Amino acid sequence: MFKTLACTALSTVCLLFVPLAWAAVERETFEVFVTIPTADFYVLPVDPQLVQREQRLGYNPVSSELSPLRAQFEVKNVGGAIGARLEAQPYLFNGKDRIDLRVTFNQQELSLERSEVVSTVDARPGRRVPLEIVAIKPPEDYQPGHYYGTVSMVFDAIAPHF
Repeated sequence: MFKTLACTALSTVCLLFVPLAWAAVERETFEVFVTIPTADFYVLPVDPQLVQREQRLGYNPVSSELSPLRAQFEVKNVGGAIGARLEAQPYLFNGKDRIDLRVTFNQQELSLERSEVVSTVDARPGRRVPLEIVAIKPPEDYQPGHYYGTVSMVFDAIAPHF
C-alpha cells in the first residue's frame, strides 16, 4: 500500500511540473545566405556587410571634414584583367544640397567610362585590392542636413590582348 501511495504521489508531483517545463519556449528566426563565386572571375568585398548595409561617412565638426569609406575586395580573373566603371555619378543629396564623391578602386579613380583597374598579371592568381570613397568638399563648405546616396560600380572581365 505504501508503494502504491508513493508512486501515485510521485506521479502527481511530476505531472504538476510538466506544464512549467513546456511553457518556457524561445524561437529565433533569421535569414541565411551565401554567394559562391565562380573560380574564374569574381570581385567580392572582404566584409560582406559593406554591400548589405548602409555605410556612414563620419563628419568631424572641428575640422569640417567627412571621413572616407575604405574597404578591401578580393578579385580574380583567370582569363585577363578586370575592368570597372561607375553606373552613375556618385553623390550624397539631402533634397537641396549635393556632396560629390570620388571613388577609387585599386588606386584607380572610377568614372562612367570603363577602365582597367586590375592588370592581367595581378588578376590571374587573385588579389586583395582597396576601395576608397571620398567626399569632395564643396567650395561653400558642407551644409547641414541628412544626406543619402548610392555608389554603383560595374566590374567586368577583360580578355587578354594578343
